[in-house]
Amino acid sequence: MKKVTAMLFSMAVGLNAVSMAAKAKASEEQETDVLLIGGGIMSATLGTYLRELEPEWSMTMVERLEGVAQESSNGWNNAGTGHSALMELNYTPQNADGSISIEKAVAINEAFQISRQFWAHQVERGVLRTPRSFINTVPHMSFVWGEDNVNFLRARYAALQQSSLFRGMRYSEDHAQIKEWAPLVMEGRDPQQKVAATRTEIGTDVNYGEITRQLIASLQKKSNFSLQLSSEVRALKRNDDNTWTVTVADLKNGTAQNIRAKFVFIGAGGAALKLLQESGIPEAKDYAGFPVGGQFLVSENPDVVNHHLAKVYGKASVGAPPMSVPHIDTRVLDGKRVVLFGPFATFSTKFLKNGSLWDLMSSTTTSNVMPMMHVGLDNFDLVKYLVSQVMLSEEDRF
Repeated sequence: MKKVTAMLFSMAVGLNAVSMAAKAKASEEQETDVLLIGGGIMSATLGTYLRELEPEWSMTMVERLEGVAQESSNGWNNAGTGHSALMELNYTPQNADGSISIEKAVAINEAFQISRQFWAHQVERGVLRTPRSFINTVPHMSFVWGEDNVNFLRARYAALQQSSLFRGMRYSEDHAQIKEWAPLVMEGRDPQQKVAATRTEIGTDVNYGEITRQLIASLQKKSNFSLQLSSEVRALKRNDDNTWTVTVADLKNGTAQNIRAKFVFIGAGGAALKLLQESGIPEAKDYAGFPVGGQFLVSENPDVVNHHLAKVYGKASVGAPPMSVPHIDTRVLDGKRVVLFGPFATFSTKFLKNGSLWDLMSSTTTSNVMPMMHVGLDNFDLVKYLVSQVMLSEEDRF
């Protein structure tokens, strides 16, 4: 079966199907070594790498909205988890013989350590400001109930002790201890219920939006970097010499220009699918978007926020998708602690919060419609879960 990407967050951008290449005069053509499409964490990170490795290269970043880090990278649009497999149970599957596989968890943790090293390096270079402005220590916890799940978590904890990356993790089946770690999770719980939890003090909460803004602000200090806001890509064409001509519309004044780039990076979140299709590369034919979004409940109530300092993840039921267990997350946003609970699945044909309801239809082609149908048929448990989530009332979510 052809691969298909299920994009599980509400993110996409509306692209005008009419090419504006004819409106872009040759005299307005701009040349750049690197064109970064999208003003999010991906483009900001790549731009920062390239600025250090190839400081003489010219770079242009185009963003459709009026500011950077407004979509998926924005702190309010994600859980802000520094994913290091400390609490995400789907990274440690149980084998047929009952043993726990930790290879993926180790790889995930190592990858996040590299991210932390990169950010620390940027702090040393003066690119990023004080670490507390974008990363804060928040304990990471796994919490389960029921005898089978308790046995799983106990085995997981033991298996992870084989790696020094997880040596600081603590394990408990004691109600009083777990209540001390996460009072909200234990509130109103049957004292006879079998429960277990792990806790790692060095977990993190990351504000990817703040990282994005700081990285791009540093890039803007260089004369060979250009940031164009309110600028939407309308056409993307490979030239005979393997450069690219990209037509960009100025959404404020209605004009357009061609940008000729040696290298194009599409870091546009939900808009990436349409841009990949526009590029004509064969790999884009097999990919599609799925009409699924994610929604969190947010509390700034001090009575709630002050009684919870952790990111707590549970375990999905047998046959249920990993995202079927909502988690409760302490976030530090704009210098203030809040608590998020979710995500709850929503149905949306938009691929971005600021996208178009036509995103799904406009990106569906003869090449990807069948793979999309196969995804639904082959993952019926996921479809059932999504339908049940969409039917939830606000009271049910609470």
